[in-house]
Amino acid sequence: QVQLVESGGGLVQPGGSLTLSCAASGNIFSINGMGWYRQAPGKQRELVAVITVGEYTNYADSVKGRFTISRDNTKNTIYLQMNSLKPEDTAVYYCNHASQRLLWHWGKGTLVTVSS
Repeated sequence: QVQLVESGGGLVQPGGSLTLSCAASGNIFSINGMGWYRQAPGKQRELVAVITVGEYTNYADSVKGRFTISRDNTKNTIYLQMNSLKPEDTAVYYCNHASQRLLWHWGKGTLVTVSS
């Protein structure tokens, strides 16, 4: 069973930055595309960033140019660098498989709150 543990969330002012991390049990990152998802209060979970095994990246329009996804296969960790944060980025952030048809059990996520 794959276990995913997200960390790095917190309270940040608009315009600020945060870096999220996702660690996984087992060597899964080197053989699977990975994604960062988020769920805002009262909204459905959405995919915001993807990184493939070949390190091709893709982003939701709402975060393009502000967020950067990266991976370190040696540490079984993926990251989400978030810059120029906006109040609408407030959400619980999760990592999981890049394909929504191949999802593992969800971790607890990490809460990001953007507020002054």
